[in-house]
Amino acid sequence: MAATVLGSVFGISPVSSPSTERVKRTKSYLRGRTQAIKSVTRTNHGCVRRVHKNKDHDGEGAKVAKLLVESPYSKVEAARPDLGKRLSDFMVEARDLVGDDGGPPRWFSPLECSTQAPGSPLLLFIPGIDGTGLGLIRHHKKLGEIFDVWCLHIPVRDRTPAKDLVNLIERTVKSENHRFPNRPIYLVGDSIGACLALDVAARNRNIDLSLILANPATHVNNLMSQPLSGMLNVLPDGVPTLLEEIFGFTQASDPLTAMLDALTNEFSVSGGILRDIFAVSANLPTLSRIFPKETLLWKLELLKSAVASANSHVHAVRAETLILLSGRDQWLLKVEDIDRLAVTLPKCIVRKMKDNGQFLFFEDGVDLVTIIKCTCFYRRGKSHDHLSDYIMPTTFELKQQIDDHKLLIDATSPVMLSTLANGKVVRSLEGLPSEGPVLYVGYHMLLGFELPPMVSQILKERNIHLRGLAHPMLFTNNQDALVDTQMFDKYKIMGGVPVSNFNIYKLLRLKSHVLLYPGGVREALHRKGEEYKLFWPEQPEFVRVASKFGAKIVPFGVVGEDDIFDIVLDANDQKNIPILKDLMEEATKQAGNLREGDESELGNQEAYFPGLLPKIPGRFYYYFGKPIETAGREQELKDREKAQELYLQVKSEVEECIAYLKMKRESDPYRNLLPRMLYQASHGFSSEIPTFDL
Repeated sequence: MAATVLGSVFGISPVSSPSTERVKRTKSYLRGRTQAIKSVTRTNHGCVRRVHKNKDHDGEGAKVAKLLVESPYSKVEAARPDLGKRLSDFMVEARDLVGDDGGPPRWFSPLECSTQAPGSPLLLFIPGIDGTGLGLIRHHKKLGEIFDVWCLHIPVRDRTPAKDLVNLIERTVKSENHRFPNRPIYLVGDSIGACLALDVAARNRNIDLSLILANPATHVNNLMSQPLSGMLNVLPDGVPTLLEEIFGFTQASDPLTAMLDALTNEFSVSGGILRDIFAVSANLPTLSRIFPKETLLWKLELLKSAVASANSHVHAVRAETLILLSGRDQWLLKVEDIDRLAVTLPKCIVRKMKDNGQFLFFEDGVDLVTIIKCTCFYRRGKSHDHLSDYIMPTTFELKQQIDDHKLLIDATSPVMLSTLANGKVVRSLEGLPSEGPVLYVGYHMLLGFELPPMVSQILKERNIHLRGLAHPMLFTNNQDALVDTQMFDKYKIMGGVPVSNFNIYKLLRLKSHVLLYPGGVREALHRKGEEYKLFWPEQPEFVRVASKFGAKIVPFGVVGEDDIFDIVLDANDQKNIPILKDLMEEATKQAGNLREGDESELGNQEAYFPGLLPKIPGRFYYYFGKPIETAGREQELKDREKAQELYLQVKSEVEECIAYLKMKRESDPYRNLLPRMLYQASHGFSSEIPTFDL
């Protein structure tokens, strides 16, 4: 048994006796790995893989072996944790993986993927043309926190047909589904792997599958693939040896590695690009071993058969699907073909990435976990739950959100006031309750301009993560939407939740800090002359649920939108322009009206984008009133009149907060941009700009 396991890991066929030379190489290989294990124990770097063997190859169930590969660039990457591994790491690990590669296809689990939370879904990665199974190397660490990750390795010399690869994957899917019937299984396929994933899904309609397909080669672009096949047929067989003789090396040399480290440290911005360029050039022999001529020819035949099989079965697929489509990949697919595929699949999201190429998962700026978050594609049960399946943003994602809104924050120099328990108003957020549940209820600026400064400052100053309740249209992935749905990614990353009474209930039960705008869309898309006017429902919708959990209610007001722009074309104006009227009606239809049937102005929820005339930026002002206690008042507030009374009190305090800010800003000597710029020029650009006297 041990011999079988070692044979499958290190490339010795379990059905034939290895030669003496091969045994020597294997012993040397093991000694090198033992030394590497000792080194990694000290440095905490490297990659251990659990190798999952298939029953059809050894008949004895799953067996586990350990294989460790240490990257020579681990110290550099440790200094840049947000970047993850790079193409250079793929080259190094692929070189060791294919160095003595033989045996049948098999599954392995990277060490970086060993920290998943209990109940995490299974993720099976099916590689593209390289077949190494290392295509997600840059994403292993983050994926491993939320998935149980298995990667399929197809050895270079392996010639398993597409139908047998599908059978292998299918057996694994059925086996794992039998072990954990309530656990979703994700199939992540890259290029050819996407075709295999579609085939497996079509044959297993009753198993809970989710597909993530990166540049699925379901329709081969013959204008590109046929010349490539012809060119390979005329190439000499000795290309790998020729490359090594021309460049004079068989692996990345130590001087080159040192040069890469020096360049990366010297040029921190472009060092990653330089590293990738040198990584490719320094590992041409590795590439030639991964893609020898006969293997490439076989891969093209494998591609054709996989495409034909996937296309013949795609109509049977019932699994939800996320397609990642590169805008600059013209080798194996066309956008029109993907659009047709998306229509064929019943539950399909297409995420178009116009600036990326064929090798999507290796490119900077592509984070698979972030994409999964932004498409609400992660789930531990039958469907995505915006609360239990929410994944907290990483430090890098938080920084990215702040950077995206840095111009707005810097231009408006927000002033934030809060009220202490004794009624004193202070210029800080000290008055906000530390412990939940808390319900923040306030006024919604036009287009929600107040959100980025407020959410980021509360998180920065008080370490409070607000869970905002938002219109459900922000969480749809409608491919026919009039706007690019990726513009709503920030709400999903920061924990937005579709507004509903049930979601308010669940959030307060979890003791969350919840942000609610009773005026909703009508307030955020108001017309000319309606700034700072509340459009709240007549009924006390949130009071009773807040009292059930003893939540504190924090009323707040914000002003400043009239200091950064004027509305020149509102909904009433656009109704008089036929083209804009049609667009507005279609947008309203797509968004849906949560207040349909409401006879008040609140029911007039027309979705449109206002025409704005920017101004030289003024200043944003926020005022959080004194928290209102509801603890111990649940029985009292069951009375309709008492609940209505508290509701009107909250609304009145929001209006008072707005009136207070509108009055006090008139005495702010730094309300305009120029005085603020002069102040920071003399006191430092990180200094806090004064405001009116409290």
